[in-house]
Amino acid sequence: MSDEILEHRRLLVAGSGIAALSAAIYAARSNNDPLLIEGDEPGGQLTLTTDVENYPGFPEGISGPELINEMRAQAEKFGTELRSGIVDDVEKEPEGHFRVELTNGDVYTADAVIAASGASARTLGVPGEDDLMGYGLSTCATCDGAFFRGEDMLVVGGGDAAMEEANFLTKFADTVYIAHRREEFRAEDVWIERVMDKVDDGEIEVLKNTELTEIHGSAEEGITGVTLVEHPDGHPKEKLEDPATADEVEEYDFDVGAVFYAIGHTPNTDYLADTGVELDDAGYLLTQGGRDGNQTATAVEGIFGAGDVVDHHYQQAVTAGGMGVKAALDADDYLSELERAGDLHEPVPVAAEGDD
Repeated sequence: MSDEILEHRRLLVAGSGIAALSAAIYAARSNNDPLLIEGDEPGGQLTLTTDVENYPGFPEGISGPELINEMRAQAEKFGTELRSGIVDDVEKEPEGHFRVELTNGDVYTADAVIAASGASARTLGVPGEDDLMGYGLSTCATCDGAFFRGEDMLVVGGGDAAMEEANFLTKFADTVYIAHRREEFRAEDVWIERVMDKVDDGEIEVLKNTELTEIHGSAEEGITGVTLVEHPDGHPKEKLEDPATADEVEEYDFDVGAVFYAIGHTPNTDYLADTGVELDDAGYLLTQGGRDGNQTATAVEGIFGAGDVVDHHYQQAVTAGGMGVKAALDADDYLSELERAGDLHEPVPVAAEGDD
């Protein structure tokens, strides 16, 4: 653990997606001198989306990376400083400010912290995944489903998210296929009933005891098909790797034009473990909520949450942006109160080497 403090800021923002950049824009305009630490996925989940057609103000759509770059430029224009790095640990000091250490050992202090570090979509690590993410493979049906109108689509998963995404995709798909590695779904009964109604109507087909092992295609062509494996007892990948059961697994190619992962997200909150903030069972950051101000406040004064690190339900760019704005406004109120009370941290200057 390093003891040398590189710099003190009124406000530090952890994250680089829509929520973080929206917070940074508003914080900079409020003269809160924000420092934004970008994290290990600069730009967040939106950089995996080739085209964004549902973000207000862009009737012709805009690419995810382009939208992020425009917001970065806007944040910097108003005075945000962006630095590469991954926040590893946040601790509240006895004086009330925060000590923020990065994975490379750099240490900053801040009077307030906005956690907008997002949630990482879980993936499978199958061949073709990296090359086709954003080119037919997506982790957000609401974001990308309309781009594949008229195609057969595959949804991977068996929980509420998979059922919801499959149901949504029937608006655009010829047929939606759900691949689930077990016989029974983990989703709530209401979602299973909705999906089964679509099955009866011929809009959805369920592939139980089935797993995806490879995605075929290219960035130019998009997805041209997938390889699936099936075993009547479920978990076919495991059985394929076991010499005793490998012969029982059916492996086959399957024609689809788009694949949607719906196997959950992992909120990026590990760095907050020592702060005393409250998390739900899945690791999402709990905030105050409600109808009045301070909706983004956490259980620790001075730490605010915004975007997918908090929101496990909507997970849309525009809702993340709104939460980022709320967090910046809540942080500004908090910092203004500290300033009026004379409680803003004043770091002690470090003596130059050789001084007596």
